Amino acid sequence: AQQGYEVIALCLDLGQKVEDLDAILEKGKKAGAAKVLIENVEEEFVQDYVFPSIHWNALYEGTYLLGTSLARPLISKKQIEVAGREGAVAVAHGATGKGNDQVRFELSYYALNPNIRVVAPWKIPEFYKKYPGRTELLAYAEKYGIPVKASKEQPWSSDENLMHISFESGMLEDPWQAPLPEMFELSQSPEEAPVESQEILIEFLKGNPFAVDGKKFSPAKLLTYLNELGGRHGIGRIDMVESRFVGMKNRGVYETPGGTILHIAHRAMESITLNRGVINLKDSLMPRFAQLTYDGFWFSPEMEILLEMVKKTQEPVNGTVRLELYKGNCMVTGRKSPNSLYDEDMATMEADQGTYDPQDAIGFIKLHALPLRIQAGLKANSKT
Repeated sequence: AQQGYEVIALCLDLGQKVEDLDAILEKGKKAGAAKVLIENVEEEFVQDYVFPSIHWNALYEGTYLLGTSLARPLISKKQIEVAGREGAVAVAHGATGKGNDQVRFELSYYALNPNIRVVAPWKIPEFYKKYPGRTELLAYAEKYGIPVKASKEQPWSSDENLMHISFESGMLEDPWQAPLPEMFELSQSPEEAPVESQEILIEFLKGNPFAVDGKKFSPAKLLTYLNELGGRHGIGRIDMVESRFVGMKNRGVYETPGGTILHIAHRAMESITLNRGVINLKDSLMPRFAQLTYDGFWFSPEMEILLEMVKKTQEPVNGTVRLELYKGNCMVTGRKSPNSLYDEDMATMEADQGTYDPQDAIGFIKLHALPLRIQAGLKANSKT
């Protein structure tokens, strides 16, 4: 607003704990907005962003379930939609000039509207020189009566949606500094989790979870319920140092209870319904999907191909997975499917019904050993 724009503020409910919508409206007005819009997009978020990531069994750098990365393209999409409806000439974000979010937002903006103008205060010299860090911004918020969650007494920042909560900055910038117990919001510690384990059943249809213990849920309600179960049992906490797209390392602490349960359950469902070749193909492409998501290329042509491809792989991923939740652990204890590729008679170590002839393995092994034998022969000849 101080730059001469009439600001339309947009607040999206992605499943974060929103307790007082009136307070949000008031906060937007205090910050200088002429209009404040609030929209609930949690079902769209889970169905169109979280579930495709679950289909890919996606992990960034082997650990991160991409909670924040998945939310940014949806936020950007809604901003562009509002800008179009309201006749806005620009969109804005408050991401810093050091992080990934500036890239994620702006790549998405330009992919959806190549002519849009972007206002990013923390890349405007007169702004970032006056407010170079979070400490100065906290003072600014206090001066103008703008309520914010972060404080000097709570030396970290957080970002929440239905997939996870992320914590970074402040005391967490020291990668040796352990997180404080009071920081965590979605889960209790494994030490304080119930001493009794809990067994649950998750049902899948075309790769999408739709029921827990026989009760059907919408995508967002299902993830909400699994967050409650996982949080109660201390599941889904991770602490990692990751490689930002902009080139630096960043320490992040995450709580992803429901997402962790779904990740484990879905992988188990695929193990019985997809053949070895499809599993290997998906595993080889998964890091590419994760990196594109993390880097902000959700609306790129290559991502469009990956999203269409994974839909095809999920057609037979139907059935039920049984899991045991216990003190930070989520353990698969069973899986069944009408599309199961598992043949118990063929897999048995006991006498089968004639479906498998052990002698068939002789030629199979000889053929696969041929290049190894040739290589070994060359090595032997080179020594003589």
